[in-house]
Amino acid sequence: MTLILLCQQGCSSKPSESKRISIVTSIEPLAYFAERIGGDHVSVSVMVPPGGNPHSYEPTPRQMTALSVATLFVKAGSGVEFELDWMPRFLSLNPGLRICDASEHVKLLPAARQEEAHGHDEVGPDHRHGRNDPHFWLSPENGIRIARNIERALKEADPPHAEEYAANTAELVGELQALHRETAQRLSPLKNRRFLVFHPAWGYYAAAFGLEQIAAEEEGKTLTPRQLQRVIEIARTGGIRVVFVSPQFSKVQAESIARDIGGVTITVDPLARDYQENFRKATTAFLQAMQ
Repeated sequence: MTLILLCQQGCSSKPSESKRISIVTSIEPLAYFAERIGGDHVSVSVMVPPGGNPHSYEPTPRQMTALSVATLFVKAGSGVEFELDWMPRFLSLNPGLRICDASEHVKLLPAARQEEAHGHDEVGPDHRHGRNDPHFWLSPENGIRIARNIERALKEADPPHAEEYAANTAELVGELQALHRETAQRLSPLKNRRFLVFHPAWGYYAAAFGLEQIAAEEEGKTLTPRQLQRVIEIARTGGIRVVFVSPQFSKVQAESIARDIGGVTITVDPLARDYQENFRKATTAFLQAMQ
């Protein structure tokens, strides 16, 4: 005899939206970590949409409303949100909001300085020495630290599901450790280990795998003709034929550099949501450029 069980409407093994922990992250990559660790117990939204620039993005009224009732906000905390004038306004909307700093326990690297590509005489009076590179998530080892930080925040916000959060974190940490080993193995045969980026987002990636990032610009500033020529000379001297660009920034000057060196621009996204897939995609692009 076959027994058929009918479930009443609303019966589900997953918690309803209203019962899930509401999480808002500042950028897409952090949403990946929150979803992987929180699983079915969280509902995740992102402040800066795909293609948006986190340094200048202004949230919509709908987003601000969502933030006012969120349980947890996961911020990069490394300087990505440093200049956003909406941040204090947002925090005042929800005094009970829990804040998770994803960069906690991360050793931040100094930001790429214009001198590295432009020469010491090219630095303007407003250049801010000592500022850190905010793109710390572009390293699997830092990804593990992000996972641990979010795990801790979720356990504090939702103790009944602490064991599930720990199990999800352990699984993700294992994947990130494997990703680091895989990437190091793929890059190990390279003799030429320098790559040119227009916006300096890949410093942590370079440091993790023994590469050298050459940055054309800093802080999204337009290059002067003299700076542009300096970058072209460095690329020609180093035999570089690829300029890596981020979709969040204008490609006009990067394409000008590529034309002058007889090369091309290739887009690699430092803010893609699917962390591991994007990491492998970027590695493939870097490998092909440095062959």
